[in-house]
Amino acid sequence: MSTFSERLVGAARLDARIFEEIEGDTSATGQAMMAVVLSSIAAGIGTVSVGGFGVVALTLGTLIALTSWVVWAVLTYLIGTRLLPEPQTRADVAELLRTTGFASAPGLLRMIGVIPGLGWIVYITTSIWMLAAMVIGVRQALDFTTTGRAIAVCAAGWVLSLLIAFLVGVSFGPTVQ
Repeated sequence: MSTFSERLVGAARLDARIFEEIEGDTSATGQAMMAVVLSSIAAGIGTVSVGGFGVVALTLGTLIALTSWVVWAVLTYLIGTRLLPEPQTRADVAELLRTTGFASAPGLLRMIGVIPGLGWIVYITTSIWMLAAMVIGVRQALDFTTTGRAIAVCAAGWVLSLLIAFLVGVSFGPTVQ
C-alpha cells in the first residue's frame, strides 16, 4: 500500500494502478479530501498574483477551487453512473470521491501562480493536468473499458463546474475600481 505522498505523486503521474489502489482503499477517503483541500489552498495562494487582492483573493480562490471540485465530483458521479454508464459500471460515491480527490494532486502546483506573470499559465496548465488525472480516476472508479467514455464524462462535468466557478467568482468576487 502506498503512502499519501506516493499516492499524490502517482496520481500526478497519471498512474492508473495508483488510482485503482485508491478506489479500493476505504481508508483513503480522508487522504483524498486532504489532497483536495491542499490543492484548493494552493489555488488560493496562486490567485493572489492573478487577482491581486491579498487575503480576499486567497480566501476566494481557495473557496472557489474547493467548491469547483465538489461540483465537478458530483456532476461526474451523476453523469458517469446515470447518463453514460457502461454495463459493468458499479461505483459508489466514496470510490469516486477518493479517485477524483487524488486527481486534484497536480493542483498543488497552482501555488506557483503567485509568481507574477505565471498565474494564468499555471492555472491553465494544472487545470488540464487535473482533467487528465480525473479521466484516469473516473475510468478506474467507474470501471469503464474505454478512456473515451471517461473523457466524455469528465469533460462534461469539467465544463459545467468551470462555468459554475466562473459565475460564483463574478458574482461574489471583489470588483476592480
